[in-house]
Amino acid sequence: MSANKGWEVPPEGEDSVSEKFLRKTRESPLVPIGLGGCLVVAAYRIYRLKARGSTKMSIHLIHTRVAAQACAVGAIMLGAVYTMYKDYVKRTAQDTGEK
Repeated sequence: MSANKGWEVPPEGEDSVSEKFLRKTRESPLVPIGLGGCLVVAAYRIYRLKARGSTKMSIHLIHTRVAAQACAVGAIMLGAVYTMYKDYVKRTAQDTGEK
């Protein structure tokens, strides 16, 4: 058996998984927010599974999927709006301020 017990040490110059995750989170913070929203919605809908009443299971699962996708698409849209604001509105304001 090897001494490292299956844990692979990244080569020099490469980030570990946690460092890469933190770096990508800093670059685009809405991705983990969207992922968290999906997980919260899915967990809530699974928790409410017993109280679905006479609704069919397939309909309940479709509603769960749609709600989770809405969180992800909402986070993507917020990111796109923020990027457009940062690129166009702030840049235009800076350009007019320099002239």
